[in-house]
This record gives sequence, structure tokens and C-alpha cells, in this order.
Amino acid sequence: MRVNDKQWNVGNNKDVFGVNLHRFMELDGSANHMEIAEEFGISIGEVKMLKKKLNRA
Repeated sequence: MRVNDKQWNVGNNKDVFGVNLHRFMELDGSANHMEIAEEFGISIGEVKMLKKKLNRA
């Protein structure tokens, strides 16, 4: 059930991995990968992928 709720939230919020990108950018400069992952409830691998995507944009 949790997976379905997360997918629904991502679809409705239009955020990548269900993460508010503005908040992610704020934390990016001051927090390490582990702290960001804990803050948003995502894995460290997903944090690294978000950083790569933001660097490409």
C-alpha cells in the first residue's frame, strides 16, 4: 500500500522522487548525502541521481 501512495504523491506533486527541488537545493550546499537522504526519506543513490540531474540542467 505504501508504494501506491508514494507513486500517487509523485504523480500529483510533479516532483522528482517526491522531493521538493527548491528545498533540495537549499540543503545541497549545507548538508551531506546522508543528511539529505534522511530529510527526504530517499536513498543515497537517489540523492546522487538528483544531483547529477540538477547539474545537467
